[in-house]
Amino acid sequence: MLLATLARPAHAATQPSGELAQRLQQTMAGLDFGDVIDTTPPGSALARAIAAQPESESGRPKNAPALKAAAGTTIHQQPQVDVTVIELDKKGRPVSSGTVLMSPQYKNGVVVPVDRNLRTTAVRYRLWDDTQWDANGGQGTIDTVPGRENAPIDYMEPYPASIIKLTVGFGILQLVDKGVIKLSDTYAYTPTKPSDRCEGATTRTIGEYFDRMITISDNGATCSLIKVMHEHGGVDWLNQRFQDLGLDMLQLKGTDPANGDWSPQVTMSSLDTAKLLMLLNGVSGTAWTAPNGKPVTSDVLSRSSREYFLKELGDQGWNNVLSTTNYCGYTYPTQGMPQRISQRWIGPDGTVTVNEDPTDGKYLYPVQPCQDAAQVTFAHKTGLTAVAAGDAGIVHSLPGQAKRDYIIVAFSNLGWRYQDTNRPNPGVQPAVNRTEKFAKLGRAMDQYEAQR
Repeated sequence: MLLATLARPAHAATQPSGELAQRLQQTMAGLDFGDVIDTTPPGSALARAIAAQPESESGRPKNAPALKAAAGTTIHQQPQVDVTVIELDKKGRPVSSGTVLMSPQYKNGVVVPVDRNLRTTAVRYRLWDDTQWDANGGQGTIDTVPGRENAPIDYMEPYPASIIKLTVGFGILQLVDKGVIKLSDTYAYTPTKPSDRCEGATTRTIGEYFDRMITISDNGATCSLIKVMHEHGGVDWLNQRFQDLGLDMLQLKGTDPANGDWSPQVTMSSLDTAKLLMLLNGVSGTAWTAPNGKPVTSDVLSRSSREYFLKELGDQGWNNVLSTTNYCGYTYPTQGMPQRISQRWIGPDGTVTVNEDPTDGKYLYPVQPCQDAAQVTFAHKTGLTAVAAGDAGIVHSLPGQAKRDYIIVAFSNLGWRYQDTNRPNPGVQPAVNRTEKFAKLGRAMDQYEAQR
C-alpha cells in the first residue's frame, strides 16, 4: 500500500511518517461503507426519476419521489469515499496529513502519497457521472486534471454538492478584498433564464446572500453570488487563481452567467478542499509552494475576510454529518464529533430549527446536553444530494479539553438515495437523510486526535 509522506514545511514539528494516513485508512475500512441499502437500484424507474432532483441540504426535495428501503437492495459495489485529515500546529501550519480514497477498485481504501507541498500527482481524477458509477464499475472517463494518464491511482471523484459553496465564498471575498464589491452592497438578482435550483428575482445585500449560502446552504443565494462573480469577470479569474495556487481540483466550471446556476462539471477533492480551509484558518508564514514556485500564504484573503468567512462557517446550521449535535437525544444516528454548535439555531425550547420553515430542518430534542458535553468547535460546510454527501471543516478544541487542531474533509456518493441497514423506521423516529457512518468517522478521528 502507498504511504503518505509528511506534508509539512521544513520548519514544522515532526510525526511518524504515515501514521495519520494509516489510522484514517484503517478507520474507513472498519466502517464498512458498503453495508448500506440502495433505495433506487441502478436501472430502475425511480433511479431515473431522482436523477434530475435539485440539491436539498435538509433532505429529500419535496417534489422528489418517495424512497422506501423495502424496495431497495444492498448497494451493488463499494461506494466512492474521499477523506483528508490535516493536523495543525499552534500556528496553523501542517504537521502531518492523510488522504484516503475508497471505491470499487480500492475496497479497503488506498492512501494517497503527497509531497511536502501537500500536493499529489499520483491520482488520475475523473469527473463524476452517476450512470458511469452505476454501470461502469465506478470508473469515470473524463479527466479533470490534465497530464495524469500514467498516475497509479484512477479515481472518479464524488460530486461535491453544496460544499462547492466554499469556492463561491472564496471568490466573492476575493472581489471584496479587491474593492470591486462590498458585503454591504445591495444586489438585485434578476435571472434571465429559469432554473429549478435557483430562485426568482430577489434583492438583498451581498452579505445577506453570503450568510444564507453558508449557514443554511441556500441554493438561490449561491446562484445570486455566482451571477455577481460573472458580472465582474470573477468566475474565470477564480478558476485560474485556484490553478495558480496548486489547488488543481477546485474548479467552478460550467456555471451559467444568465442565472448563476452550476453544473456537474464543478469539482473538488478532499485534499485541495482541506488546503483551502487551512488558508482560511490562518497559517504563519508559507503554507506551501505553488507549482509556479511562489509561496502560498493566508494572505490570499485579507484577515478581515478570513475572519468573516470563519464566523459564517461556525454558524453553519446543518450539523448532521461528521458531527451530529443537531440530532442530540436521538437513538439514531450515533453521536459524531462532539461539536458545540452555534446558539443561532437553538430555540426557546432548546431544539434546533435551521430553516425559516419549522417543518424543514426541525429537530426533536433539546441539544443542551450535547452542548454541555461538547469538546470542539467545527467551522464547516456540508453537502447533500441523492448521490452525494459530505462535510468539510476546521476543528479546534474548546478550553479545558484535550488539545487538537485539525482539518477534516469527507466526500462521498452516499447521498439520500442510500440508507443504513439499521436506520429506524420513520414511523418511530423521523428519517435521517444520510448514513451515520460519517458520524462514526468524525467521532473516531476526533478521539484519535484528542489522544495524540
